[in-house]
Amino acid sequence: MKNSKSSIRLEGSLAIYMQWPVYLTLVLICFDISLCMFFPATFPFVLIYTLIYLAITVMIWAFKRQQALRDLTGFATEFNHAQHMMLKELDVPFGMLDMSGHLVWANNDLKDLISIEKCVKEPISKIFNNESLTSLPTVEEDVEYHINYGRNSYLMRLRLITPSEYGDTILWRDEKSIDAPDDSLIAMFLYDETENVALKKENFDDKMIVGLLYIDNFDEAFEGADEVRRSLVTAWVEREINKYMKPYDAIIKHLEKDRYMFVIKQRYLSMLEADRFSILENIRNLNIYDLTMTISIGVGVYTDSYIKSYEGAHEAIDLALGRGGDQAVVKRATGIAYYGGTTASPEKSTRVKARVKAHALCEYIEGKEKVVVMGHSIADIDAVGASIGIYRICKTLNKRCYISLTDPTNAIQAVVDGFVNDPEYEEDMFVSGTKAKNLVDNDTLLVVVDVNRPSYTDTPDLLKQTNAVVVLDHHRQMSDKIDNAVLSYIEPYASSACEMVAEILQYASDELKLRPIEADAMYGGIMIDTNNFLVKAGVRTFEAAAYLRRNGADVTKIRKMFRTDFNEYRAKANAVSSAEVFMQNYVFAVSESEGLESPTVVAAQAANELLNIEGVKGSFVFTEYSGKIYISARSIDELNVQIIMEKLGGGGHMSAAGAQFENMTLVEAMNKVKKTIIEMTENKEIK
Repeated sequence: MKNSKSSIRLEGSLAIYMQWPVYLTLVLICFDISLCMFFPATFPFVLIYTLIYLAITVMIWAFKRQQALRDLTGFATEFNHAQHMMLKELDVPFGMLDMSGHLVWANNDLKDLISIEKCVKEPISKIFNNESLTSLPTVEEDVEYHINYGRNSYLMRLRLITPSEYGDTILWRDEKSIDAPDDSLIAMFLYDETENVALKKENFDDKMIVGLLYIDNFDEAFEGADEVRRSLVTAWVEREINKYMKPYDAIIKHLEKDRYMFVIKQRYLSMLEADRFSILENIRNLNIYDLTMTISIGVGVYTDSYIKSYEGAHEAIDLALGRGGDQAVVKRATGIAYYGGTTASPEKSTRVKARVKAHALCEYIEGKEKVVVMGHSIADIDAVGASIGIYRICKTLNKRCYISLTDPTNAIQAVVDGFVNDPEYEEDMFVSGTKAKNLVDNDTLLVVVDVNRPSYTDTPDLLKQTNAVVVLDHHRQMSDKIDNAVLSYIEPYASSACEMVAEILQYASDELKLRPIEADAMYGGIMIDTNNFLVKAGVRTFEAAAYLRRNGADVTKIRKMFRTDFNEYRAKANAVSSAEVFMQNYVFAVSESEGLESPTVVAAQAANELLNIEGVKGSFVFTEYSGKIYISARSIDELNVQIIMEKLGGGGHMSAAGAQFENMTLVEAMNKVKKTIIEMTENKEIK
């Protein structure tokens, strides 16, 4: 204790204040000497008063200094105690952390919030059950987190405090759990924002969002129906829509004969999504006068702007229709969600749209110097046949046309060789993707066929080199579609891109005449994509095939053209023989790729073969090729394989779809697909 007291020193202005009488004594002595020199008679009086002042000064310095130090020490102690009490009684939960994230001191409010034992033994990430509480503050700035603890929400603010700032503040320390690199501490404040969070949520939930509802097949359903039936069915459908939307406090406006707009609060959207927009099934199950309808719904969720919400709803409904209808699409700023779409797209009997698109395509071709046609990577005969159809339109309109085709596979090589060896066609009719990059500029029309996803095209860079892009495809649209298209013709009901182009050819020009070799290629595209007219072959498919037959398509020649070699046939047989059944209704198989020119085509053929097994709803064949795992998914009518592949980043049709995986083994890919099927079955996304 003695050493402790002796170590106490007065410093700064307080020390100068205590020493000032001593300095004044020297001044007084100098004054006395000067006075006595001029008035010697005053010497006795000056001496007496100077000695008295000196004695008092010495007494104060000798006897009162320790008392002053004791009083100052007591004041400092009481002040420090008052600081501790203020922190302890502070209405805001407050604590001190070491640099490892462990609590070393807490005020009463923080102690009431959490247990002391937990404070000492565990870091705050464990105390608050939040693994994100790992970023520590720096000298420059504080760190803030929004956390939930119990029933309340808190704003946690962390501030770095250096040793010179906190003094003797630590009240307990667990030496075993603390191994800080220095003596710095972190001040932690918790501000209760439960009420603010609740108000923000209420404000967010009360924001209005816009939705659009279209009847997909209004004209087709009422074709040939009398006015009475039309009115009754329309009234019944409208009644179902109003009945479904009533619990959600929706405002519904009938815009046109087959179009509605509705406005609901944000709070009800989660209910609609949890219900998976069951109105889709309700309308589909309506069967009045043998008339069946389907609807599509698009919802735009942009709570910061009603204009953005309305525009988002339009984009969502366009996407729903582009994917074949009978589904709901919710478009948010953060992503897109799909619901429904489990039934086949109804075939449209009218060709008005095909005629309009044909005339628009011809106008774009005539307005450009040259045309480049591009399909998807690892092109199949459907992509090549559709490209050749566009080539014929360009030649009829006297425009130069090139087909971008990189590394043609063995499956299409015979078709390509037929054109390369024919003197009627230019030597550079087919060009590689690298050469196509040198051809495409702002005076070039780029026509994309049989694909609508930029990453799946033969040469994605071409899409950035021109502002004139036309898309013709029969696959369902996805969120990463080609955005800069001046003309987009996407019809999921169509069997193939060749079918769509065959219809366009009939309206493009009266002078247009297909050559037999061109008709063979397009007919082959329809045959392959329909599995010899067994899958997705509608009335318009056969009409397109009849048009191609009239232009000289030779079925026998086409069949010989697409015969497989022995290795491919054996690989397909091995894939079928090694198939395994999953969940009683799904078949999984692996197709070898070694020594095959077109392993993905073989996998697709094997998937089609597996559908011939009784009880199989869907087949999934995996093959490893060029460092990727390719999946060919097929079904007949009981399963929508497209929505399964879409979950895995792929796409396609209800009955034919696919996906690709990178940095993954075959076993891992199969397990991932199986896990997806299990999850979708549990969530009732598939039956």
